[in-house]
Amino acid sequence: MNQANSKKLLGTVASLSLFLIVGLGSLAAQGTGTKPGQAETADAKALATFIELGSVDCVPCKAMRPVMADIETSYKGKVKVVFYDVWTKEGEPYGRKFRIRVIPTQVFLDKDGKEFYRHEGFFLASDIKKMLSKNGIES
Repeated sequence: MNQANSKKLLGTVASLSLFLIVGLGSLAAQGTGTKPGQAETADAKALATFIELGSVDCVPCKAMRPVMADIETSYKGKVKVVFYDVWTKEGEPYGRKFRIRVIPTQVFLDKDGKEFYRHEGFFLASDIKKMLSKNGIES
């Protein structure tokens, strides 16, 4: 097997493994800083709600913590940031509602609670800011 095929196979195995972990995990979620049900609708004062669906035990999800903090600080009052740990019992409705396939997954809701953007995997703060700007939300 050549090097290109090995890398492709490794990538496929890694994706499948993550899919199975998420699928076999409880597909539950726990919000931090919100009451159950709040994240599924947008914050009336904010222009957007950024929902991070991940786990406190997932390495890429842990890497999203400073990104979430940056967005929350940079867009204070404009973007509400919510985190749900999808491997906990409390958040099962959120995992189902947002139909996550992998973690981390980021879902962005407009001020009316309608999804306008979704991303799977680690998401750089700079890329989130570009996406928000394209959608008319400036820091």
